[in-house]
Amino acid sequence: MESSDIQTDVVVVGAGMAGLVAGVHAAKLGLKALVLEQSEAEKYLCNSRYTGGTMHVALCDIMLDEAQLVQAIEKATQGFVRPELARLFAAEGRRVVRWLQDEGARFMKASASAYHNWVLAPPGRVRPGLDWEGRAGDVLLRLLEASLTKYGGTLARGTRALSLIAEQGVCTGVEALRQGERIRVRAGAVVIADGGFQGDPELVGQFISRHPDRIKQRGAGTGRGDGLRMAQAQGAALVGTDRFYGHVLSRDALTNEQLWPYPYLDALVTAGIVVDQAGKRFADEGAGGVFVANMIAQLPDPLSAWVVFDHASWEGPGRNGLIPANPHLPKVGGTLHQAQDLGALARAAGIDPHVLAGTVASYNDALAGARTDQLTPPRGERKAKPQAIATAPFYAAPLCAGITYTMGGIAVDSDARALDATGAPLPGLYAVGASTGGLEGGPAVGYVGGLVKCGVTALRAAEHVAASVRKA
Repeated sequence: MESSDIQTDVVVVGAGMAGLVAGVHAAKLGLKALVLEQSEAEKYLCNSRYTGGTMHVALCDIMLDEAQLVQAIEKATQGFVRPELARLFAAEGRRVVRWLQDEGARFMKASASAYHNWVLAPPGRVRPGLDWEGRAGDVLLRLLEASLTKYGGTLARGTRALSLIAEQGVCTGVEALRQGERIRVRAGAVVIADGGFQGDPELVGQFISRHPDRIKQRGAGTGRGDGLRMAQAQGAALVGTDRFYGHVLSRDALTNEQLWPYPYLDALVTAGIVVDQAGKRFADEGAGGVFVANMIAQLPDPLSAWVVFDHASWEGPGRNGLIPANPHLPKVGGTLHQAQDLGALARAAGIDPHVLAGTVASYNDALAGARTDQLTPPRGERKAKPQAIATAPFYAAPLCAGITYTMGGIAVDSDARALDATGAPLPGLYAVGASTGGLEGGPAVGYVGGLVKCGVTALRAAEHVAASVRKA
């Protein structure tokens, strides 16, 4: 072994929730665990630092019966998630909550919705903009870092993984850059936990949108896709890389820090219609804000979308949510055109008045006749019922897609082992959290839950690594 080599039982790439849970659990199981974090900052930024901390499975209470949660996952993803992974999430999500509680995490019920039954405390404050210091995710990461140290593990800041080391087909470590010095970390297993690729314009451009510069980073933007590239170079299969979790934001969020990550405009999108600059609908609004955000990102110009709705929707769905668009969107400077007739509204937004009038008329007629499935594109009710656009004044707001994390990534099995194109595990290589693929997304852009994905895959990976290292 050369002087630049470091020896450990397991090396984890990334120190968000998934990476720290994997490292802590591995250390608790008696392994020498080393977690690498690319940033040197004490409170390094990542999506887990920003999270509001809601633990759920497909927007359902994480403590529900396993069969109910499997059904919810299948419905949300329309069968995209493999059955064994759906069962894993449904069975072990509650275990993540209990495990975190054992490490000192506190939870609270944040609203009347079952979706908010298990929220990390203290929660974010109910206000627009970014609010993370001393709140949910920030507190959790500091807690997990303390646990890692307590159990004998190590967090190495300022260390960015560059490539995997493989010997005779087995992953045995990583090459990394530590404060300008190239080092090798030899290990019995490598766990990739670097949070996806939403922060890398090249990969976003390859998989998600032709114009990554016209999408708003709704998270930390620190997921560079290093893990995905490293795993793919070793033969790992990728799955579902064309979908992301995010929300529909005001277009002004690109320049106004008070308009992201909240308020988002999903409730208005699912109540009204979303049109392009020509005034034509291009997505099924009833499939939900996450789905529509993905459709906006795929437009030839992702900054050409508008949401159009009426006063009843503004005073109804517009007030839904903890940080609703009404009143926060105009209050913090978001563009909101208002007019007593659709023609004036269209002219204010730069949309063809005749096209928009025709689009709204067709939509209202289809809604009145219960024929929304015959619209082009069809309008469903999977996430919300459509509302007529009939009560003046009428409103239009310019939109952009806000990307939080990528839903697709490295294919894994129920032990979080990275898989090759044939479905066989790659020895010594694991992927957890947002680095994984096949657990969310698909054509329906099914949202299962980022935090539960982090926790379940991290615990499973640590346990499989521990068993494998003991055998060796």
